[in-house]
Amino acid sequence: MAQQELNLKKLAPIAIVILAVVFVIIFWSRMTITVEAGHAGVLFRTFMGGVDTEKTYGEGFHFLAPWNKMIVYETRQQEIAEDMNVLSSNGLEIKVDVSAWYQPSYERIGFLHTNIGKDYLRRVVIPSLRGSARSVIGRYTPEQIYSTKRDAIQDEIYDEAKSLLDEKYVDLNQVLIRSIVLPPTIKSAIESKLKQEQESLEYEFKLEKAQKEAERQRIDAEGKAKANRILNASLTDKILLEKGILATIKLAESPNTKVVVIGNSKNGLPLILGDSK
Repeated sequence: MAQQELNLKKLAPIAIVILAVVFVIIFWSRMTITVEAGHAGVLFRTFMGGVDTEKTYGEGFHFLAPWNKMIVYETRQQEIAEDMNVLSSNGLEIKVDVSAWYQPSYERIGFLHTNIGKDYLRRVVIPSLRGSARSVIGRYTPEQIYSTKRDAIQDEIYDEAKSLLDEKYVDLNQVLIRSIVLPPTIKSAIESKLKQEQESLEYEFKLEKAQKEAERQRIDAEGKAKANRILNASLTDKILLEKGILATIKLAESPNTKVVVIGNSKNGLPLILGDSK
């Protein structure tokens, strides 16, 4: 008996080790998890209060108790595109293609899982985007939507959708209006009106340009007239006589001059006769 008890005592640690190894082998897949790049994990504690909302488990290898569970979320930026029919401020139906860039709020993934779940795209993102687009576009006329207010509408949709999704633990990064399709008759009428406005602006530009050119010519003519008046006032008889004498001297010194006749002309200057070859 003593020998048997001794043998049992020796075998007990070995048996415990073997059982531990078997346990680890069996439950290894439930005791470890690898969170891939661009993902994060939320721990569900089966016997300790459910979802751990305080901690987000990042990328890499993690150990966990076999009775707990890790739920993995993609944290990369994702895109959703929605084609929808909306009404403008005057009740006309407009087709709009809107896309949104979004991702779960990393530090609040535990709250996201507790309150909404992994299907948060269908439950909160799409409804928020659709509701915001309809609300914002409903404030504008088709002409504003098609021509001048597209960027403003895009920004307003983003602001409204973001305020909704912030409360639902989702980060909205951007909203883009990819296309707007109006009824053909409305589109043609708007394009015709825009063309007329453009032609009117072009005509006003040409008219303003012509008026500026006329004003420039008037100022230039007034300047020349003023210069001539000043010049005429400064040309006295003595100044003219002096300039005539200087001109006569230059002509007399010219190699092309053959004959110089000195005499009294009406203004008292010499007379020059001759020809040149």
